[in-house]
Amino acid sequence: IGSFPVHFDWSISSESFKVEGGWTEHGKGETIWDRFSHEGHVFENQTTDLACDSYHKVDYDVYLLRGMMAPNYQFSISWARIFSTGHKESLIEKGVAYYDKMIDTLLQSGIDPTVTLHHWDLPQALQDSGGWENDSIVEAFKEFSDFCFSHYGDRVKTWITFGSPWVVSNLGYGTGEHPPRVKDPIIASYKVTHNIIKSHAEAWHIYNDNYRKLHGGKVGIALNSDWAEPRNPSSDQDVAAAERYLNFMLGWFAHPIFVDGDYSTVLKEQIEKKKGSCGKELARLPDFTEAEKQRIQGTADFFGLNHHTSRLISESLNSCDAGPNNVGDFQTHIDPTWPPTASDQIQSVPWGLRRLLNYISLEYTSFTKVPIYITGNGMPTEYSGDVFNDTERVDYLKAYINEAMKAVLLDEIDVQRFTVQSLMDGFEGPQGYSQRFGLHYVDFEDPERPRTPKASAYYYSKVTERNGFRSAHLYFDIMRNNGFPLPTEEEMLYGHFPEGFIWSTATAAYQVQSILTNTLYFDSPA
Repeated sequence: IGSFPVHFDWSISSESFKVEGGWTEHGKGETIWDRFSHEGHVFENQTTDLACDSYHKVDYDVYLLRGMMAPNYQFSISWARIFSTGHKESLIEKGVAYYDKMIDTLLQSGIDPTVTLHHWDLPQALQDSGGWENDSIVEAFKEFSDFCFSHYGDRVKTWITFGSPWVVSNLGYGTGEHPPRVKDPIIASYKVTHNIIKSHAEAWHIYNDNYRKLHGGKVGIALNSDWAEPRNPSSDQDVAAAERYLNFMLGWFAHPIFVDGDYSTVLKEQIEKKKGSCGKELARLPDFTEAEKQRIQGTADFFGLNHHTSRLISESLNSCDAGPNNVGDFQTHIDPTWPPTASDQIQSVPWGLRRLLNYISLEYTSFTKVPIYITGNGMPTEYSGDVFNDTERVDYLKAYINEAMKAVLLDEIDVQRFTVQSLMDGFEGPQGYSQRFGLHYVDFEDPERPRTPKASAYYYSKVTERNGFRSAHLYFDIMRNNGFPLPTEEEMLYGHFPEGFIWSTATAAYQVQSILTNTLYFDSPA
């Protein structure tokens, strides 16, 4: 219950390769996800070729957003749709015009655009030259960022450099589950993170030096992270293991950008410790020069967080294999009571969000004094034949938004935005179209790709309209003004009564009427 602060932002997201389609239209270059899907690495050999056909449906998609009264839409630009080879000399005017139309149509509908420069879909031409392992990609990303800031910056005031870069480093270049299917967790994944961090910093400086005074916008990064809860909170070993988990996932990127321009001591010492105990190199963490540290430190105007679930963490020693769990000496667990989703990687653990927001505030944003934006939260469902009733998603969003509200109102954490992933069902990586994150159902059997709002779309639109849940402020004012003590946080109950619980009303309305100074108020639950 309650409302978020007056200027709290609400957003809905999508990512280019998941929804756009038009994979070669008007000269668009091939991306690593195009190649990956065409090589048959996706569920039922599904591809990115058509996706949701958003490339041809700007008006339709903005119509959906307008119907939800969405104040903000977060989408990503496909690098290869603007520069087919990843470089400026391969500029595609019609690709540039597509995003012009998207931005202009949003603004005409009273919806602010938030633009992510890169969410996983690297031009294949750049990957052919080594991709994120090649140091030259930093200059290529600078060139791409500069073009986007220059061309769209008069209308776009919030920029995200990278969306969930840990997924690129770990799954793209570590395990090889994602494109470009590089399986090198010892060297490549750490080199990739190194170049992504430097690329992010350079993009921020380009905006800061050339466009901030002109356009007055903000540039940040959206980092994905689970919450890590010690499996045994009374075990010092499990507490330390949970801290290492967060350093290997969130801190890998966050510590250089938000603290001191370098990797954390926890990360560096753990990697050296494993090298010594195992007698071999399990992770090669590159070094930043002193100049690079200064260049990287503090290069974000907000801390973007993509968060979907939590893990229980215990200490696990004696493994001399590569990979973050083994190098970090931790093991992950799932509580069997946590509600599942269509993905075995995502369970509903809403209280983890509040703890993670407190952790971020303490470890990172306390240094730079920037706000936290929740840039992605959502869960996948499977299509069961029921287009409308995604009650699991409604329950999930209600619980996670409630935990964000607790962080803001009770813990006084500076969270300024909540973003739901995603506007519509789309291409979800190796799972293809089998896992659905959308507030709108997309019929992938129909070449027209019609969209249908789900119950969660209606629910989220009401939350944004009310800026939270039904306000309890009137109730608290009545109690305070009549000398009743206000409930403590422990006395406030968040959740649901058991199935079959019976609700009724009493007839002593005159008592309520007296307290309310002869006025009766009726309200409905959010």
